[in-house]
Amino acid sequence: MNTNEIKQLADAIKGNVQKVVVGKSAIIDQLLVALFSSGHVLLEDVPGTGKTLLAKAMAASVGGVFKRIQFTPDLLPSDLSGINFFNQQQSRFEFRPGPVFSNILLADEINRATPRTQSSLLECMEERQVSIDGETRKLTRPFMVIATQNPIENSGTFPLPEAQLDRFLIKVSMGYPTLEEGKAILKRFKSANPLDEIHAVAEAAQVEAAQDHYSQVRVHEDLYDYMLALVEKTRSHQDVVMGVSPRGSQALLRAVQVYAILQGRDYVIPDDVKAMAKPVLAHRLILRATTRAKGNPAEALLDSLLAELTVPTEDALVGRG
Repeated sequence: MNTNEIKQLADAIKGNVQKVVVGKSAIIDQLLVALFSSGHVLLEDVPGTGKTLLAKAMAASVGGVFKRIQFTPDLLPSDLSGINFFNQQQSRFEFRPGPVFSNILLADEINRATPRTQSSLLECMEERQVSIDGETRKLTRPFMVIATQNPIENSGTFPLPEAQLDRFLIKVSMGYPTLEEGKAILKRFKSANPLDEIHAVAEAAQVEAAQDHYSQVRVHEDLYDYMLALVEKTRSHQDVVMGVSPRGSQALLRAVQVYAILQGRDYVIPDDVKAMAKPVLAHRLILRATTRAKGNPAEALLDSLLAELTVPTEDALVGRG
């Protein structure tokens, strides 16, 4: 599969999702970036903004196994991974797979589960495998976790630790619709739920092929330096306790390559880095308490760091090959 075929596949999925979700074009693009770069997504916003609907529409557009699990304080790690149970009729133990054995897993309200259960996803998300009773089982490809959480309500929740956040390629916020979008939502859902009427427009095998070939997108040497300069600034800034890790810089590279494809190109430009820097890097930064108190979030900090960097020009990129 070449970059043009990946672009066509992405357009088909996006058009299908937009039959259900009104607006949110940039958010859908970011989910597609995660899907094609083998990443995971954390959707964070207040209830009722369409987080679960977006995740379901994405899953319905991609043929494969979709599982949803509602995270609660009494949820156990085995409820996710599966268990070995004793079959009395056959007098032997059998494995009953959990919802992680799917292509797209919707982890609804992930911050309502205990840290023990949250940590059970670490191995699944990073290594695409599950270790149960000393036996390691590989997960099917593609495998993508779309998690949702409410950032406002803190009662009965357990904030995701930094190690868990770092496993998410992208963290995005849905935001409220505009007046025009709100009116379109009312009309679209007036008589029926359009989610019940959409069908898959992509096979899981096609997504897997796209994941194997998106790396064909070319990245100039100066753009490697541009991305690493941004990462280095997050590590040395006075308001940052912990900057972007090497995993974060690799995630940024994967994201900008897929984002370039979505824009119809087989090469990366500086605008791709600017577009993906905040959704990929902001949730990986740990800011000082005084900085958070001043209302200077990680996204604003990244904006200021990008403004300080010298952007590679087209002439320089062409001149150096």
